[in-house]
Amino acid sequence: MADTPIRVLLVDDHQVVRRGLRTFLEIQDDIEVVGEASDGAEGTERAEELRPDVILMDIKMPGTDGVDALRRLRELANPARVLIVTSFTEQRTVIPALRAGAAGYVYKDIDPEALAAAIRSVHAGHVLLQPEVAVALLAQDESPSSRGGTALTEREREVLSLIADGRSNREIARALVLSEKTVKTHVSNILMKLDLADRTQAALWAVRHGLTD
Repeated sequence: MADTPIRVLLVDDHQVVRRGLRTFLEIQDDIEVVGEASDGAEGTERAEELRPDVILMDIKMPGTDGVDALRRLRELANPARVLIVTSFTEQRTVIPALRAGAAGYVYKDIDPEALAAAIRSVHAGHVLLQPEVAVALLAQDESPSSRGGTALTEREREVLSLIADGRSNREIARALVLSEKTVKTHVSNILMKLDLADRTQAALWAVRHGLTD
C-alpha cells in the first residue's frame, strides 16, 4: 500500500451522490477525498486549487458538463486522472468524454469495492474501457495521426504496445528493464509523434494498428 493516499476530487451535481461516494471512500486507508464540486466549472477550479490525483466526474451536469470540464482540464494541462462515474450507458454519451481525455468510466451502480479498485487502477496509469465502447471508438477514429506509426522507434512501439495492454509506467519500466523516468519520456514522445492527447488515445491507436497481442 502506498504511503501517500490517492487524493480524490468528487464532481457531481447531486449532493446525495457526493455524500455517498465520500462516505465509502473515507473508510479506504489509501484514498483521501480532498474536495467536492457541483458542476464542471467548479470542478475545474477545484482541480486547479487542490491538484487531486483522481477526479470522479459525472457527465451530465447543469451548466458546464463533464465533457466541457475535461476539455478545460486538458487545456490547463492538469495532471489529474479523470474517471467518469455515470448513470448513462449510451455510447454517444460516454465516447465524447473518453475522447476529451477521461481515463475510463464506471456506472453509478458499481459495487463500492470495485469503485475503489477502479480509482487505484486509473491512478496507476491504466485505462478502463468497456469492450463495446473501445470498438466504437476505433470505428469512429479517422484521425490523420493514424499514418504516423512509422515515426516511432522500436522501443517506442514496445512501450505503446504495453500501454495498450493497460500497463502503468511502473509496470512498463519493469517489463522493459528501464527507469520510470525513461518510460515517461517515451510516452511523451509517442503522444507527440502521433499527435495524440493522452494514454487512452494511444491505447486505441495501438489496438487499431495491430500493436497488441
